[in-house]
Amino acid sequence: MKICIVGAGAIGGYLGVKLIKAGLDVSLVARGAHLEAMKKKGLTIIENEKETVCFPKCSENMEELGKMDFIFITLKAYSIPGVVKEIAKMFDGNTSVITAYNGIPWWYFFNTGGQFNNYRIKCIDPDNNQWSLITPERVIGCVVYPATEIIRPGVIKHMEGNRFSLGEPSGVQSERISKISKALISAGLKAPIRNNIRKEIWTKLIGNLAFNPLSVITGETLDVLISKKENKDIAYEAMKEASLIMDKLQVPLNISIDQRIDGASKVGSHKTSMLQDYERGKELELDSLVVAVKEIGDLLSIKTPFINKILYEVKERISKQ
Repeated sequence: MKICIVGAGAIGGYLGVKLIKAGLDVSLVARGAHLEAMKKKGLTIIENEKETVCFPKCSENMEELGKMDFIFITLKAYSIPGVVKEIAKMFDGNTSVITAYNGIPWWYFFNTGGQFNNYRIKCIDPDNNQWSLITPERVIGCVVYPATEIIRPGVIKHMEGNRFSLGEPSGVQSERISKISKALISAGLKAPIRNNIRKEIWTKLIGNLAFNPLSVITGETLDVLISKKENKDIAYEAMKEASLIMDKLQVPLNISIDQRIDGASKVGSHKTSMLQDYERGKELELDSLVVAVKEIGDLLSIKTPFINKILYEVKERISKQ
């Protein structure tokens, strides 16, 4: 079984080292200083104050890595359209693609039936390249939970979490999903197979779509942000709008909005990944986390004034950076 991880950054690099140390045939795709560090000094993960080093097969050139059985895409969603043609060079007839990134995936409406069956989400896949070149039939959905960061090129620190929830868009427990789940479990990771991966995507997303951009707007850590009534109220209303969209899509919300907010407040003095990206001058994951939710709301004729407000204010903040 040949596995490739496209985007061997904080999450992809962590996943890669775990799989390689379990004896699996894994190649990593990276670039820049991080790639050069991996080639010269190996890739290190720091987990529970213990360092693990490996020297992976790694390249910026996907075609030279050969054909793959499984490809994990751990890039930010906005980076994927630019590399789709390169990813497709690693396909053979049976290659599966695991979309392991935050937010609404481009394949969300694949075979959902009804009025919006196979609807293409414009803000995620504007040129339809992901749908036509990757094709939704290859996809296995994934919700990522580990918290990791690159502390310097070639070195990744793992803070918490080791779950990669997996799910076929159809909900079936296929041979291929069982195979990749067992591979992750053999590497000491949690890889539960879900019969409704879209529900888990929304469960994680409903908090992120409010807290992440609000953290950029305010410049505050989660504990400080949620302690202020105005921020908490805006987050609540935005999440309520998202829950109305979920209802229309027949996706149940397993916990209340109050519980979701309370859970976020207990994280403590934590900077969201979006605030960290903003402070580093990086592009933000707005399309998959916020704009896609607004697009689906428009599609379903559900008004989203608070989501719109958050989106407008975070874009204003970015424009003044």
